[in-house]
Amino acid sequence: MWRHLAANALTFLTVVLFLGAGAIAWGVREYSAEGPLATAMCAKVDPGSTFGALSRQLEDNGAISSPAIFDMGVDYAEAAPRLKAGSHLIPAGASMEEIIDIVTRGGASTCGTQVVYSVGIGRTLARVRTLDPATNRFVEVTRFDVFGEEPAPEEYQQVREESDTQYAVQVIEGTTVWQVVTALNALDVMGEDLNDLPPEGMLAPDQYDFVPGEDVADMVDDMVERQVARLSNAWAARTGGLPLASADEALILASIIEKETGVPEERADVASVFVNRLNQQMKLQTDPTVIYGVTEGQGVLGRGLRQSELRRETPWNTYVIPGLPPTPIANPSLASIEAALNPAETPYIFFVADGTGGHAFAVTLEDHNRNVARWREIEAERAADN
Repeated sequence: MWRHLAANALTFLTVVLFLGAGAIAWGVREYSAEGPLATAMCAKVDPGSTFGALSRQLEDNGAISSPAIFDMGVDYAEAAPRLKAGSHLIPAGASMEEIIDIVTRGGASTCGTQVVYSVGIGRTLARVRTLDPATNRFVEVTRFDVFGEEPAPEEYQQVREESDTQYAVQVIEGTTVWQVVTALNALDVMGEDLNDLPPEGMLAPDQYDFVPGEDVADMVDDMVERQVARLSNAWAARTGGLPLASADEALILASIIEKETGVPEERADVASVFVNRLNQQMKLQTDPTVIYGVTEGQGVLGRGLRQSELRRETPWNTYVIPGLPPTPIANPSLASIEAALNPAETPYIFFVADGTGGHAFAVTLEDHNRNVARWREIEAERAADN
């Protein structure tokens, strides 16, 4: 009888061990297998939150097949102390193992709401946008003029209160150093103001992520560092035989190109006009340099140039001075820097607006005068329509 009982107990224990091993193997497979999430989601982890709360959020969104296995995976990986607050993009089909890695990896939030301050020539816009996990594209919620007369919209006020909101500053090409630093100093999300301006043209137009309270000087240092690297690389890859003695002169020319055209395809042709003029020792005769001589980069002129201003001698008036002005007149983009150092090979000496947003180029003064006459007709037609 005892032998019979022992045999049954041994059989039962074997079955239990077999089933237990099978369950463990199944759990391991479930933990690392493709998950049930059909569409990417944004998992929000508040400061001080736990994996237990995250597990419930994931289960509610159909991202995990078994909260119990997820919790055991957290314990096995000793991940609980490493849970990072923020908004985490969970891709479709992510395994529980991958999800734990995503939410403990650290770094900036990968989804959620973002506020981008776009510093432009005439105004600074704030855009509130949120990432759509399904398309991995940002959807704009609202935008407004930061320093305008209208109060900030409610949507902006709400996201300012959220701990996982991401912030960025976008510097638009063609702005001046004064315009950028003045705008940054006035943003209430920035830290200590910057009083000493860097040299004109040295702030790389780009987008810069930051955390609220960051000092303006730190962000400006990043902008200068990026512009120095861009200019250095472009100078090393320049076309031979250019009438430019240094990278500083290239930056000056690039800033003029930036202000003369907003059409990307034209940059190399516009550059060729100025290079041809420099080679032939002709005055550059470009209006944006005259405007900079009037404003010195502070504010916007807001009107047409007067004849007296075109004749007035300033260090930047290229209708009066020979060659390049002494400094850049704006912060040029990488594309304009590259155009200045790799201009198109053309015989063009002149260009004027053509009414489409671009320019009409000419080799001879006679052709240029015809283009100017046509542009005057377009201006008159537009004035009559208004």
